[in-house]
Amino acid sequence: MLRQISLGTLGLTVGGILTIVGFVAYAADNATLNLVGFFYGFPLLLGGLALKANELKPIAFSQTTTPAVLQLREQQATVTQNKIRKDITRYCYGQDAHLDRALSYLGLSPTDEERPIITGLQEKEINGAYALILEFDSPLLTIDVWQQKQEKMTSYFGPGVRVEITQPSEDKIELTLITTPQ
Repeated sequence: MLRQISLGTLGLTVGGILTIVGFVAYAADNATLNLVGFFYGFPLLLGGLALKANELKPIAFSQTTTPAVLQLREQQATVTQNKIRKDITRYCYGQDAHLDRALSYLGLSPTDEERPIITGLQEKEINGAYALILEFDSPLLTIDVWQQKQEKMTSYFGPGVRVEITQPSEDKIELTLITTPQ
């Protein structure tokens, strides 16, 4: 639940209300509320602005996950698959893009302009195994570049994960992390 709440919006809302209360209390000559508004409201408002400026919105599921796949996730999903799913479906702060460090480590982010951007994710069952599919918009990195990094991705996201890379349409890449039996 808390992962789906924007701390920037929360800070702006609470800080804005307390700051307005402080100004109204100042005009009404109410010293106590005036202090609360200025000493708590204004810093919260500034903190909310700072968080909002560095906010990275959660990535949405492009397809609804079926109950059967949810049960499969509980049984088979690796720690890495769960971490990735939880990380990209929550608000993040202070990052340039979701999985920016992982993409940089894998050599898929030579510059900020060339970095692929995650646009969606799916959970499916592939041949009885749980699969997490990350959908990327990758106009500057071809599928050949992605496939050259496939072995490195397998060791990075493993153990217990097999990596498949497909190109459903031009400039789109799907990175599929499939659970393997151990």
